[in-house]
Amino acid sequence: MASKKSGSFCSFCGKPKEEATMLISGIEANICDACVEQASKIVDVEMGGVSKKKGADSNFNIALPKPSDIKKHLDEYVIGQDQAKKVLSVSVYNHYKRLMNIGDKNEIEIEKSNVLMVGETGTGKTLLVRTLAKILKVPFCIADATVLTEAGYVGEDVESVISRLYQASDYDFDATQRGIVYIDEIDKIARKGDNPSISRDVSGEGVQQGLLKLLEGTIANIAPEGGRKHPDQKFVKIDTRNILFICGGAFNGIDRLIARRLNNSAVGFVTQGKDRITETDLIEQIAPSDLRSFGLIPEIIGRMPMITYLQPLDREALKDILSKPKNAILKQYIKLMELEGVTLDFDKKAIEVIISKAVEFKLGARGLRTICEKLMLDVMYDAPDRKDKNITITADMVVEKLADLDKSKAA
Repeated sequence: MASKKSGSFCSFCGKPKEEATMLISGIEANICDACVEQASKIVDVEMGGVSKKKGADSNFNIALPKPSDIKKHLDEYVIGQDQAKKVLSVSVYNHYKRLMNIGDKNEIEIEKSNVLMVGETGTGKTLLVRTLAKILKVPFCIADATVLTEAGYVGEDVESVISRLYQASDYDFDATQRGIVYIDEIDKIARKGDNPSISRDVSGEGVQQGLLKLLEGTIANIAPEGGRKHPDQKFVKIDTRNILFICGGAFNGIDRLIARRLNNSAVGFVTQGKDRITETDLIEQIAPSDLRSFGLIPEIIGRMPMITYLQPLDREALKDILSKPKNAILKQYIKLMELEGVTLDFDKKAIEVIISKAVEFKLGARGLRTICEKLMLDVMYDAPDRKDKNITITADMVVEKLADLDKSKAA
């Protein structure tokens, strides 16, 4: 290492000038670029973000695609669900258009529109939001509502949602305040009943009350590294007014509430003066009153004005999911086999059997993945040792490999 007299090393980490990208010299000390960056992060954490320039969002600018372009991009990765795609495209476009106009005092103040998605498991809720975040290149995190509890109880506080977004943005204060948060399983924190209980509903209505301020906009004190809060901990103050919240849930049984409101049954009897409404079509008729009957409090429904639905996947949709998207399931397995020098092909009848099993299990796109993993396990295990580098998956192979799944279903 260079001698202290030569002054050609960092006074903080001791790195020689030759090893540093930049060495900044002071009166009696030097500091390298790595230490400057680390010091900046320490100051930001210690000051709770106040070291950042106020009004930074007014200078925010991104290459924002039009709603039609956003939907086209979503079409490349998600099959069907046109209504949900339109709602998300418009909501996201308006939200970031609003952020780029913050600071214009002559303009009308535009409020954000959080989104609520209702749809069965495996219909593409998480995939839609994850793809949106990639399009816009903004910080994004997924939070599970089932682990949230009221402050002071075992579990995670609602502010932990923002802490995850802060970590996902690589501790960038400004980027965090314009990110996207997807809260999954929002239906699991529904109020357990209309009648008040002696015991506290610490993971139900109490969590909904805690989420109210986050959804509308508040200054959240978060722990930078996550975890529970304690008095001696340093907090970062994050303003949630410009964070877009998208919530999703399966809401199992809400079709019966919709049918009751429409004076219809979930099996599709004809109502007086109305056309026949099938069980599949009921979800299209969802209204805020149905969400309230399910157990969401009116205040939280009001903070998610954009309500959309995702239709259950039929055979054609499942078939398209297997092969059409850019990251289609079958394409992934074909690519994996290519890495081993093996050519993989799926017979048309084999694909039909896979789809039939997925419809039978009623697990949506996730069911397809489960079936394919079971089917391909032995193939992937033997692939590196195979002499024959051509594999064709036939219907008989699918039936044989999935026999265990049929037995477990029968049991």
